[in-house]
Amino acid sequence: MSSDLVLYSYWRSSAAFRVRIALNLKGLSYETRAVHLVREGGEQHSPAYVALNPQQLVPTLVDGDRVLTQSMAIVEYLNETHPLPPLLPKDPAARARARALAQVVGCDIHPIGNLRVFQELGKQFGASDEQKAVWMRHWIVTGFQALEAMLANSKDTGRYCHGDSPGLADIYLVPQVYNARRWKVPLDDFSNILRIDAACATLQAFRDAMPEQQPDAQTPSS
Repeated sequence: MSSDLVLYSYWRSSAAFRVRIALNLKGLSYETRAVHLVREGGEQHSPAYVALNPQQLVPTLVDGDRVLTQSMAIVEYLNETHPLPPLLPKDPAARARARALAQVVGCDIHPIGNLRVFQELGKQFGASDEQKAVWMRHWIVTGFQALEAMLANSKDTGRYCHGDSPGLADIYLVPQVYNARRWKVPLDDFSNILRIDAACATLQAFRDAMPEQQPDAQTPSS
């Protein structure tokens, strides 16, 4: 696909997943360039990719001569450069709520359960795969408990995290629910989270962003 937008992505990266959803909700075409985070020690560490993204992470979005990193910054950039449909409400307090919901995932759950942390638990502390899985499940549940309460206790929660249109918070929620299922987290106590995830699953923009739908999708062991 020829496009001015190029997304450097890994099929199972939560952060890249978020950007794919945002691009799809905006109706933007983009070229995917796969960066395998595991093969041969991780393609994100190659000199060419480090020159593009010194953090050696995905996603990276290239828009013409602009190189953008960090999923939150990329999603907000897309929202500002392509205002419709909006991913954030107009009211400042409502925007703050939507961002807070997103950041429960983006700042508090995901960073301590991403691939780098998973790998270091083994390297630094000799953690077994099962111990790593326990770690992952613990922090997902801790974050989901807070997120569920935030959703349940607010009149602003609608069909989606904020109101009745998908937005920033949903873009963050859905990949984390995907991860929770991957790590076999019990989800029965999170009725609002599950309801919103199901609502998002009815939308083509979310379905097309799913990891298994990506051109670099691999078997679960990859």
